[in-house]
Amino acid sequence: MHRVLAVGIVVALACGVGVAEEPKKREKPKYEFPEKYDPDGIGKVYMGREIAHVMGFGAAGWLERKERIKEEDPAKLIKSLDLKEGMVVADVGAGSGYHTFMISPLVGEKGKVIASDIQQEMLDLVTKKAKDKKVTNVETVKGTETDPKLPAGKVDLILMVDVYHEFNHPFEMTEKMVDALKPGGRLVFVEFKLEDDKVLIKTVHKMSERQVLKEMTPFPEMGHTKTVGTLPWQHVVIFTKKEPKK
Repeated sequence: MHRVLAVGIVVALACGVGVAEEPKKREKPKYEFPEKYDPDGIGKVYMGREIAHVMGFGAAGWLERKERIKEEDPAKLIKSLDLKEGMVVADVGAGSGYHTFMISPLVGEKGKVIASDIQQEMLDLVTKKAKDKKVTNVETVKGTETDPKLPAGKVDLILMVDVYHEFNHPFEMTEKMVDALKPGGRLVFVEFKLEDDKVLIKTVHKMSERQVLKEMTPFPEMGHTKTVGTLPWQHVVIFTKKEPKK
């Protein structure tokens, strides 16, 4: 009986049918804690990059500054996402909801925007803004430092604007986000360009495209789709979740 089963598996493999491929395992890189570190960092290094402090609720006004339009061109960013009506989009590290409410009308009543943040004060701002604007397709979710609390396999696009570099546990957060995406779903990093000295942002709050690509290597199910480099201060690095092999 065992011999017949073994022969059957060999035949199936030879024909290329009947046996599913083993998914590649995610290998978690080690976190490092150097003796000397940048005062704007938390003293923790991930894949050669020092993690930055989270911008607190007290600086929420900076997210809504008028200069942001010139410095970041958020309209061009949103256009590059190619959003469609009916999509489920997660704005992770949503802050005051600056991008959440730009996305909301594009996904429409049949769609939804999930604003995820670890600070309740930020989520309260989003809730108030939704009420004031009479927006009904925005949902707030309080995440943790290791989990943005998104529904598994239900999200079309996850957007992170100037926030990934502040994740205390970037591997764990990315793992949860990848699991939340549908096959074909996209994970979008928007980060201040480390390569550009003219971008007047503290070093630990900037990332190079190369570093973003490096930090996605533990997730073989995600493919680098493209990088949009036309924004004034940021690059948009987009990954797509591969369809499972049959």
